[in-house]
Amino acid sequence: MTTTPARPRPEFRNINALSDLPTYRLPAAGWVSILHRVSGVLMFVLLPFIIWMFDTSVSSEFSYARFKSAFNNGLGFAPGWFMKLVALALIWAYLHHFIAGLRHVWMDVSHAAVTKEFGTTSARVTLVLSLLLTVVLGAKLFGLY
Repeated sequence: MTTTPARPRPEFRNINALSDLPTYRLPAAGWVSILHRVSGVLMFVLLPFIIWMFDTSVSSEFSYARFKSAFNNGLGFAPGWFMKLVALALIWAYLHHFIAGLRHVWMDVSHAAVTKEFGTTSARVTLVLSLLLTVVLGAKLFGLY
């Protein structure tokens, strides 16, 4: 009895981070996974800013006027456009984290949703939807409509 291998075994090697990683193409689901973590960290790090915005906007009429002034004229060393960019980053982080979370819940609930095709399609929808909604809300934030 002779044994012949059906196909050769794959050869594994160590990767060189400087030459191999820049050429690696991450799939859409990988980008969504990484950005889901990034958006969660961003929301956590900016939690004091979120609490300040909420507290300042609902405390009194005077504090609400100060809140509006911070976004129009700036606050301390930060100009108003920078405050709006931080708020826009929070808007993106929330939207992306929420939509990606819904995607994960759908994959957990529906066993038919755990396919490569669904993963690719839902990842692309997540990226496009979060960016599109961020652009729409960012246009409102910067007063374009």
